[in-house]
Amino acid sequence: MEWAYDGVSWVLLRWHDLWSNVFDGNQALATDWAWVLAIVGVVITLRVILFPLFVKQIQSQRAMQKLAPEIKALQERYKGDRETLQKEMMELYRKEKANPLMGCLPILIQMPVFLALFHVLRRPDPDQTMNTTLYFWTQSDWDTYVDAKLFGAPFWSTFLTSGDQLAAVDSTPLVVKLVAGVLGAAMILTTFLTTRQMILKTGWNEDPNQRMIQKVMLYGIPVIMIFSAGAFPIGVVIYWTVNNLFSLAQQQYVLHKYPPPAQSASAKPPKPGTKAHEKMLEEQREAERRRKELAPKPGKRPKPAAANTPKPKQDPKPSANGSSVNGSDGAGTVKGGPGSGKNLSRAERIARAKKVSGAQQASKKKKG
Repeated sequence: MEWAYDGVSWVLLRWHDLWSNVFDGNQALATDWAWVLAIVGVVITLRVILFPLFVKQIQSQRAMQKLAPEIKALQERYKGDRETLQKEMMELYRKEKANPLMGCLPILIQMPVFLALFHVLRRPDPDQTMNTTLYFWTQSDWDTYVDAKLFGAPFWSTFLTSGDQLAAVDSTPLVVKLVAGVLGAAMILTTFLTTRQMILKTGWNEDPNQRMIQKVMLYGIPVIMIFSAGAFPIGVVIYWTVNNLFSLAQQQYVLHKYPPPAQSASAKPPKPGTKAHEKMLEEQREAERRRKELAPKPGKRPKPAAANTPKPKQDPKPSANGSSVNGSDGAGTVKGGPGSGKNLSRAERIARAKKVSGAQQASKKKKG
């Protein structure tokens, strides 16, 4: 992390040098505005660097929202084949130029910056006399930061700083607790609003597990910060609060420029947990049950429709001697067994015709 400490310190000190020339040691409202604006400068620098990545993050989220139906279809198709499912999903991401990891990239880059700034800004205090010139700091920078205050509260102090340390720089625990409490509340509120803005613009996830993660991020992180804010130096709380304010403005601009996919009210699925949602799930289960009942069993061919359709009965045509052409008599009694009728071959029909002709001639001779 030394590279992060050096980089953040260098940016912070360059911004402080700039604003020190502007204010020239003058303070208003018991505040060293050169250090306040130097911390704001770190936020601006980070936001300018991350802005292209933030735009790509929003674009990737929009692409993922459009691909949601196709991803769901792939999950149903390859439910038992995880390896094939992963390959198909990666191919879909590549084809549509969507990257699910882009949603985490800006956060992953901001974390080292925050940790480095936390380390750098908590080091200066009246009791620290060693290593005061690390990370491009000079002794003059160190001394001015130790004496710097925000409305009378030192930048290095926290909500839990003892009164003896504060007395050394002409401050009191009451002033520090008031400033740290107001700043901490602002930090927690802006964190909640930033997360809420992103969730409302991108929409609540339909998957129950992902929806639970969204709720933890929305409500859980601010609750955790209530306890952790007391350990943050005021300088770090300034950075976090200002960073959240920039995030709100930046997200509003980018989300307005890249709105979520339009979804009509009729096509919008019902909210999970409602009666309409339960009814939709029941209809889906019923449709799936009917589909399984109508589907042919494994290894069995479906019967053709023609085989199940009864053929209309045809009256047999009587021959000259009162028998039918297909080998039945006028009463409909079939003669000749299984080989009779139109199913006979040509040779069999000729032989039968000769036999019938001979029988007729013999009958005439007997009558004569």
